[in-house]
Amino acid sequence: MAAHSASRGAAGGPPAAAALAGFRAGFGGGVVVPGDAAYDETRAVFNAMVDRRPAVIARCGTAREVAEAVRFGREQGLEIAVRGGGHSVAGTSLAEGGLVVDLRPLRTVTVDPEGRRVRVGGGATMGLLDRAAEPYGLATTGGRVSTTGVGGFVLGGGTGWLDRKFGLACDNLLSVELVTADGRTVRAGEDEHPDLFWALHGGGGNFGVATSLELRLHPLPVVSVALLMWPPEAGPEVARVYRDFLESAPDEVGGGLIHLTAPSEDFVPEEMAGRLACAVLVTYAGVMQELRDVAEPVLGLDHHAEMFAELPYADLQCMLDDPPGYRNHWSAEYLASLPDRAVDLFCRRADDMIVPSPSQHVLFPQGGAVARGPEEFPVPWRGAPWVVHPFGLWEDPADDERAERWAHDARADVAPWSTGAVYLNFIGNEGEDRVVAGFGAGNHRRLAEVKARYDPGNVFHLNHNIAPAGPAPG
Repeated sequence: MAAHSASRGAAGGPPAAAALAGFRAGFGGGVVVPGDAAYDETRAVFNAMVDRRPAVIARCGTAREVAEAVRFGREQGLEIAVRGGGHSVAGTSLAEGGLVVDLRPLRTVTVDPEGRRVRVGGGATMGLLDRAAEPYGLATTGGRVSTTGVGGFVLGGGTGWLDRKFGLACDNLLSVELVTADGRTVRAGEDEHPDLFWALHGGGGNFGVATSLELRLHPLPVVSVALLMWPPEAGPEVARVYRDFLESAPDEVGGGLIHLTAPSEDFVPEEMAGRLACAVLVTYAGVMQELRDVAEPVLGLDHHAEMFAELPYADLQCMLDDPPGYRNHWSAEYLASLPDRAVDLFCRRADDMIVPSPSQHVLFPQGGAVARGPEEFPVPWRGAPWVVHPFGLWEDPADDERAERWAHDARADVAPWSTGAVYLNFIGNEGEDRVVAGFGAGNHRRLAEVKARYDPGNVFHLNHNIAPAGPAPG
């Protein structure tokens, strides 16, 4: 089979009609191509800015079907994309004129409550995982919405409401079943392909197609939530109190400080609805009274709106689901410290958000089990105590430049306090330097060596790509 480079694209053109007919006839899954009634619906992704037209979408329900699809794509010289949840802001789960390995049919979730572990199909979403574990009072670190794909989330590192308590998602990764570029199916774990297993703790989809993942679960019968809102001019004071509160908060506390458009809900005063607001979301891995006790410094501020709830974790995951169909642009900056000057700049930049819209200007805390996690994994951003995350969603294409500039400026504001590292699932295409920053220079070199062993032709390059290392000199 011909090697496939990152620059090649879909140079081979669409597959030959006879080859495609043969593939469709023998393939166990579904095949969708341009002209099929389901084509536009099947190719749609979360970011409405992304409008790519693959030549073939192979809907795979087994690892064998994934391997068949990968082999077909390589034989036909097609660029190959892998789709799980379809949440990549850069739209990397679609290949223009290429082949999409669509994992959505591969979504079985099997919980082992006694062993406190779960096996998750490569196309499952966080919502499916959360609901499957809920009857047993178990959970693991997931994304902050239910529609995120488990595979891309975990392999990229994985940060969410529970990470200060249970660590990053990749810290809870026990094994991965992976289809490699040559169509082999391998299992990576501590005792099998340990080099690959290390790389899958943050290295993303560079090494193959994850058809199943095994994750550690933790007891979590209930979570508690407090959502408080203020007018935006209160932001600097609220942010200072929130910062000081988090510095000594127990690991059970998560959440974030968020500038957003206040929703039209019963708990929001009419004069705030549809306008920019400063909000604090406090999540707590435990009962409400404990939340109220530990979060008293924030709860004691003179907020204008409040919502309290004690609920299953799976319900929390659905509370802030991002609506599909919007144009998206996100970025992030990881901070070594958060002095008053950084707080002021962060809050001031909220004035440039598109309001009303689902956009959010977020300050996330880290620390806790994130900071104490394994240092050997390629996630150098785990040590930062704070994350600034401009998360833009809007409808009008005329606002594209404005929204992208806002995210860029939000990063620039806090750059003096940046660690330089970044969680790549939080950003789109921001250049090679940012990819290296996502892994760390030393880790990046080691990842390139692993890439050369498992994907020497860089078949899986539609991601935050790690080019395979070349032969050693001499």
